[in-house]
Amino acid sequence: MAIVQNRGAPVQVSVRGWGWQHSGRNNQALHGLDLEISPGERVLLLGPSGAGKSTLLHALAGVLGDDEDANEMGELLIDGRPVHESRGRTGLMQQDPDAQVVLSRIGDDVAFGAENLAVPREEIWRRVPAALESVGLNLPLDHSSSALSGGQKQRLGLAGILAMRPGLLLLDEPTANLDPAGVVEVRDAVRRSLDETGATLVVVEHRVSVWLEVVDRIVVLAPAALGEPGGVLFDGPPATVLAQSRDLLAKAGIWVPGHVPEVRARITNPSDAGRPLLLEAEGLAVSRTKGRKRRPVVPAAVVPSVQVRAGHALSVTGLNGSGKSTLALTLAGLLAPVSGHLAALEPLARGAGPEPLKWRGRDLISRIGTVFQEPEHQFVAGTVRDELLFAPRLLGRGEDTVDELLVRLRLEHLADANPFTLSGGEKRRLSVATVLAASPQLLVLDEPTFGQDANTWAELASLLTELLDAGTAVVSVTHDAAFSAVLGGDRLVLGAPADLTGAQAATKVARR
Repeated sequence: MAIVQNRGAPVQVSVRGWGWQHSGRNNQALHGLDLEISPGERVLLLGPSGAGKSTLLHALAGVLGDDEDANEMGELLIDGRPVHESRGRTGLMQQDPDAQVVLSRIGDDVAFGAENLAVPREEIWRRVPAALESVGLNLPLDHSSSALSGGQKQRLGLAGILAMRPGLLLLDEPTANLDPAGVVEVRDAVRRSLDETGATLVVVEHRVSVWLEVVDRIVVLAPAALGEPGGVLFDGPPATVLAQSRDLLAKAGIWVPGHVPEVRARITNPSDAGRPLLLEAEGLAVSRTKGRKRRPVVPAAVVPSVQVRAGHALSVTGLNGSGKSTLALTLAGLLAPVSGHLAALEPLARGAGPEPLKWRGRDLISRIGTVFQEPEHQFVAGTVRDELLFAPRLLGRGEDTVDELLVRLRLEHLADANPFTLSGGEKRRLSVATVLAASPQLLVLDEPTFGQDANTWAELASLLTELLDAGTAVVSVTHDAAFSAVLGGDRLVLGAPADLTGAQAATKVARR
């Protein structure tokens, strides 16, 4: 493929009567969309979960694929040329951080995109460390990309795009997996890059306030997949859109600044008294790597003490790279502890033994349900409905809860869709629903509110409060302070990430 010249100049985007229907879907993801974006404009693209935001970004980047069964209408143009002729002009940061990691060392990974654009070698290696520094990923260039946390991979993906210096920067939930300080750091890195290059920006983010001081225009998409007309619902300067349509935006699920979605309150806020202890850990060191004879494992985190009780919530927070996801997978019986004590107690163990890591798959999913940080890692079926039916059928249970879960988590219109064609927010809700279908006693959730609009966030939070009241324990890895506040319970704060000399992360538990 020929390299497009003057790739660094800001681009003009023209979307004319465009629509897209995924293979196997009854409804179109987008329909009759008309949109013009001038060179250098900075656009915040909003809309309810499933409104087609990610589909549009993928289309502009030319990566929707060549599925013959998909149906495309209208046209997309970059500087007046078809998208497939302009791929060197765009840089896309996807929702799934793992989908963007290509090479084993972070320096090489950041350089990959620029190398494919035939940027001179000297210029590439000038850009690489600068891009890593700008997103706050202060690690050696030969650091393993597979050893990064989800939030660190998100920073790595953005660094690679910034090093490409594209004329059109497409960001899909770029701060969703980041700690609060990281959100500001990454947003400011994007702004500095835009100021330097003048590139056009289209960013998808559910929370409006993060990008208000960066963008000069807000475009709100209507949810065509839910049977509405599709296309642009609102379009204009941020202050105008928010002032004129605040109530409608809030009703549509947009995270309007100052608006807090209504969530079902806990019926009870039980103390430890009367609630059985399900899982306990002491001096627990966790890691995803295996040690070698002369190179012992450096723990990602060391937790002095953890107790998980029935009907009680535990929120695990901390900086990116501090070991939160690794701890969650260890508590869920999916990773072996490096050292320390971890035991399941009755009634969670119920004769299966005290070590969840040794349980059979059938025993594990009926006791501990795990929602991974990357939803795609737990999909096993060809349709949303079959995905939800998998656990009940495996356990020989009734299937009556499946339809209820589809409705509660707003997935009923997608029952026959392939899980891998869902939007990021829909995939997250499905991953939660598949775990709930097994009715486990303990839920371990990694960033459960990722990609959710305000309405689906409220429905998910309400559903989890009901489960807590019914006696289910909930452990959640999250940067979402509002979500943690709704669930209540305890907060486990992991300290700074383990450094390269083997210093271990400190932790503390706060009672709320």
